[in-house]
Amino acid sequence: MTDDMNYRYELLRRERICEGFLKLDRYRLRHGSFRGGWCPPIERERLEELGAASVLLFDPARDTLVFVEQFRVGLLDQAEPPWTLETVSGFCDKRHESPEEVVRREVREETGCELLDLLRIGSFFVSPGISSEQIHLFCGHVDSRTAEGVHGLAEEGEEIRVVKMTRTEAMNELFGRLNSTSVLMAMQWLALNLDAVRRAWLPAEGG
Repeated sequence: MTDDMNYRYELLRRERICEGFLKLDRYRLRHGSFRGGWCPPIERERLEELGAASVLLFDPARDTLVFVEQFRVGLLDQAEPPWTLETVSGFCDKRHESPEEVVRREVREETGCELLDLLRIGSFFVSPGISSEQIHLFCGHVDSRTAEGVHGLAEEGEEIRVVKMTRTEAMNELFGRLNSTSVLMAMQWLALNLDAVRRAWLPAEGG
């Protein structure tokens, strides 16, 4: 193996092979070898035009988190029942909306409450072996008393129920009812940054 990393690649062919709810392209390419030169050409399929903004909703005054519950086709034959508790999320096309604008809109649509403040956690790639999808992750300050009911856009086949948990209850549900990437990462971030979040969002005593 050489000391100089060989990060070259060459795209030989790209074609769209699925244009449905999901967009799928097939690539033929070659890339540089860590040993020098080129690796043999490979073919890979990649899910395209995916991106999302996602926000963990936290009410520090009541130590309560707000989640949404909905049916997910990816859980068919994987979990029973195939409904999941998640952070509020929405597709993100940065040509038209910033990630911050997406989460503010989605919080209103999916929970009925308004964001009081927003902290950026970071961005990450979901599954780079098969997808271009990147998620922009936030923590949002809300008054959990205003979050309730069933929401969603009928024309998009959505039915979304608001679920509230204390922070302790939610931590005990990690890798259980709370078992998707965004919610796991956001909950662990909150555990590490809880004191700073409380200082930012709770009024000082006597203030």
